[in-house]
Amino acid sequence: MGNRNNVTFFILLGLSQNKNIEVFCFVLFLFCYLAIWVGNVLIMISIMCTQLIDQPMYFFLNYLSLSDLCYTSTVTPKLMTDLLAERRVISYHHCMTQLFSTHLFGGVEILILTGMAYDRYVAICKPLHYMVIMNRQRCHAIILACCAGGFVHSASQFLLTIFLPFCGPNEIDHYFCDVYPLLKLACANTHWIGLLVIANSGLIALVTFVVLMLSYFFILYTIRAYSVESRHKALSTCSSHITVVVLFFAPALFIYIRPNVTFSEDKVFALFYTILAPMFNPLIYTLRNAEMKNAMRKVWCPQRLLSGK
Repeated sequence: MGNRNNVTFFILLGLSQNKNIEVFCFVLFLFCYLAIWVGNVLIMISIMCTQLIDQPMYFFLNYLSLSDLCYTSTVTPKLMTDLLAERRVISYHHCMTQLFSTHLFGGVEILILTGMAYDRYVAICKPLHYMVIMNRQRCHAIILACCAGGFVHSASQFLLTIFLPFCGPNEIDHYFCDVYPLLKLACANTHWIGLLVIANSGLIALVTFVVLMLSYFFILYTIRAYSVESRHKALSTCSSHITVVVLFFAPALFIYIRPNVTFSEDKVFALFYTILAPMFNPLIYTLRNAEMKNAMRKVWCPQRLLSGK
């Protein structure tokens, strides 16, 4: 592989060449990154320190928060460092590592969202069998399947890229190492590899998104016969998840479902699923969730609860 590559490092062109815009983006993304860590850590501790961890919905939410932290941490720290650096350089090996890790944790997150949709489907459409179907062993099996699926997806993307020859130029028109920008730099015909990327990333994202939407179609169909109060509770529970799914999947589908071409807008759309979605997840799942808010009060404001009794 070394004989086929003259490139030992890449230069990331980033989001902008304007220094004032870069400083503004650094402050903005620093705030976002801190919000991601604070929000998701609060959710994880609140779930693990209360009885919510015994409920499948919050069991999956705990792992979704963990995958959010891992996923955004593969991209955001490097992005913020580059915004203040004179040269945005990333070594070849670091680039391949970032490519593998982003697709690993991104794939795990997509599959966890699918597992959460399945949990909501069983809870609403088969409530009498819910605790039997979604037992702890089944929940652990789903998480293991999500990790295995994310690894297979990431390994496929990695293997499609690692054997490509790079002989120059070495400027990546993005703020992190992703497949399509790297294919543009390869000294080889990447047409068929581009199609394989669509089959791997694009179709997986599309099929998963369709499955998610179908699950919510069946949920909406089922709750027609429920009382107004039960319908409101079911819709309130599902609306948070639907919001997260759309926020994550819409920009990902825009980037990965098309042929091997890149647009300047790709970098802006990528911000949605690498930074904005992990930041909004804690807000979306707590602001509309009474159980989550009560759990957070119990963990973080115990004295207030005692004084209120």
